[in-house]
Amino acid sequence: MDAVLIIHVIISLLGIVSGYVVIGGMLQAQRLPRWTAFFLVTTVLTSATGFLFPFVKLLPSHILAILSLIVLAVAIYALYSKHLAGKWRAAYVVTAIIAQYFNVFVLIVQAFQKLPPLHALAPTQSEPPFAVAQGVNLLAFIALGYLATKTFHPTAS
Repeated sequence: MDAVLIIHVIISLLGIVSGYVVIGGMLQAQRLPRWTAFFLVTTVLTSATGFLFPFVKLLPSHILAILSLIVLAVAIYALYSKHLAGKWRAAYVVTAIIAQYFNVFVLIVQAFQKLPPLHALAPTQSEPPFAVAQGVNLLAFIALGYLATKTFHPTAS
């Protein structure tokens, strides 16, 4: 299981980094096809590999992974099947941003669980520092989503 965990964490971090590159491209009306494909693949793998860990009941992390896979399916369909035509451009932007938000949401959860200084601030994740971190994250992604939807009108590539 240790190897699976390490692979899962590496894939997750690669998905987060590539997701920010893709969002940066969106904000500059650039498609960045290779980065986008890498982001979508690593983010799908992040959600899928989460189910490889032993569990006896459905957990919030599983529900989030299922939601992530749903929004990723829409993003992939909008980009590769509908080629961002019409409303599919906005559908792609919104679902890609949501998928990245989910990745960062989980990163924050894990940081507060695993990093001693953060864990000391919010040991049960019901304390204000955790709520503030997640609130700032949400507001940042709402702003990114709004800006990306307005600016991402890429030329065909």
